[in-house]
Amino acid sequence: MRTKLFLLISVLVLASLVLGACQPAAPTPETIIQTVVVEGTPREVVVTATPAPAAAGPKVLRLNMGPGDIPTLDPALATDTSSTQIIELTSVGLTRQDEETADVLPGMAESWDVVNNEDGTQTMTFHLVSGIPWVRWNGKEVEQVLDCEGNPRYVTAYDFEYGILRTLKPETASDYAYVLGFAIKGADAYNAGETDDPTTVAVKALDEKTLEITFKEQAAYNVNIAGMWVAHAMPKWLIEGDDCTEARGDKWTETGFFQGYGPYTLKEWVHDSYITLVKNPFWPGLPSVPVAKIDEVTWTMLDEVPAFAEYEAGNLDVAGVPLADIDRVKADPELSQQLVIGPVMCTYYYGFNTKAKFVDDPRVRRALSMAIDRQSLIDNVLKGGQEPAQWFSRPGLTGAPTPEKYPDLGVKFDPEKAKAELQSYLDEKGLTLADLDITLMFNTSSGHQKIAEAIQQMWKEYLGLDVKLANQEWKVYLKTIRDPQATPQIWRLGWCQDYPDANNFLREVPTKGGSANPAEGGGFNWENPKFEELVVQAARETDPQKRVDLYAQAEQILVYEDAVMIPIYWYTRVTVTKPYVQRTFSVLGGLEHIEKWDITQ
Repeated sequence: MRTKLFLLISVLVLASLVLGACQPAAPTPETIIQTVVVEGTPREVVVTATPAPAAAGPKVLRLNMGPGDIPTLDPALATDTSSTQIIELTSVGLTRQDEETADVLPGMAESWDVVNNEDGTQTMTFHLVSGIPWVRWNGKEVEQVLDCEGNPRYVTAYDFEYGILRTLKPETASDYAYVLGFAIKGADAYNAGETDDPTTVAVKALDEKTLEITFKEQAAYNVNIAGMWVAHAMPKWLIEGDDCTEARGDKWTETGFFQGYGPYTLKEWVHDSYITLVKNPFWPGLPSVPVAKIDEVTWTMLDEVPAFAEYEAGNLDVAGVPLADIDRVKADPELSQQLVIGPVMCTYYYGFNTKAKFVDDPRVRRALSMAIDRQSLIDNVLKGGQEPAQWFSRPGLTGAPTPEKYPDLGVKFDPEKAKAELQSYLDEKGLTLADLDITLMFNTSSGHQKIAEAIQQMWKEYLGLDVKLANQEWKVYLKTIRDPQATPQIWRLGWCQDYPDANNFLREVPTKGGSANPAEGGGFNWENPKFEELVVQAARETDPQKRVDLYAQAEQILVYEDAVMIPIYWYTRVTVTKPYVQRTFSVLGGLEHIEKWDITQ
């Protein structure tokens, strides 16, 4: 009986090897000569079997970032979603937004205390997690960064203090420093160069685990601002150098130099081609930022049309759906199951250089805005369930108006009124339509081009106006629209929430010194004291309904009375994802928390 049992076990082992052939990418079956013992005599048994497959390799996720290079990986200099996507995976702020609910959660600060001061300011004391090291990719693996004594460098409150002050330092030339300037006591004067004393900024590391920040106003969104990428910890020893580290200056974010401390770190950045992040094995995991499951993440830099072709060919795991393919994807039995359309807290808009010829008159700007049939654009071009935008701040944000309560607010499609506004301008100036030389510029993308061409046709149909189109690569484009000497008459942008409050849209984008309205010129090139007063008053208002009313008044000035922007639609996301990718779907607009994703094949 023992000999039969031994033979049976041998056959079962071989059978298990054969069953292994059912797994993906199995080795080629081969002939195996197996020696068994039967009735006490060794015998050779010939069996055709497949050896067990090799151990699974690393989990690699393949994504697309969009055409054009990522502008920067420097938290102090980033202004766009491509840059912040990488920054938010390679470093973590004091707080962190949940990507599905937009709720604020602890990040590197495990807790914080809030004191509302008698002078109307608010002091927040952040208590940091300890023992998280800075890391780097050394060309072969991820390693901890060591100090001059050979000990690991751990992230401290001093690194966050340095990061905030570096962002605010005028020499850094951070386009996003205005956020901290609006919010933190003493930050605006330091950023403007009115003082060169950084101690006048109310940011102070009390010890390695404790950071104190005093904000100008007692606002609920202060805790969100404290967690933004411009306030992340930054490696002073790498940027400025120390006794054992060479100063890398603005090159510190390049391949081979980069240091971070998030769930991923930079492995390779081939400019204008691709970027790869690798899992940080020293990241311990936090409640809001778990240990990553996917080993490597690579983003290509393709337009959405070739990227979608790569997805269909099996070379990408996630992709946006090009406008021309949406109907086909919805009808396809497999692709339709991979398609997800969902809300995103972003607004797509066109901005005006209000000092540029022809569009320096609000009648022209209003006419161009009212001549856009937003619903037709959504139904016939976008086809992704977007909503026509009558104003800038997306409904759903705290303080933002809603169409239900403010149905007549803002701007709507009204071709007859648009034509009358434009004719009023032409009559006063003694011009004809043929005299108007107007150009719309957008960043290079097949999707943006289709939208621009549709709107160009609407302007021709409803106003009789021929508008030229121009485009530039993303990194160059961002500089162009902020350049006082080069800002086009009309330019395209989208704005996605940094935190879910109307203040992030109405105060931080169009006010003088805001993201799209630089103090030195460029962008909107616009200033309205009444608008500025309204958004500051709204930020301080504690009554929720009064606050919404104030923002509604500000919106009316922005998109109708002064008409400095054309709100076009409130976003949705239209993406396909391979079935083997387990993921979350972010509402934050271009910011995915990939450390929560997994690959199951």
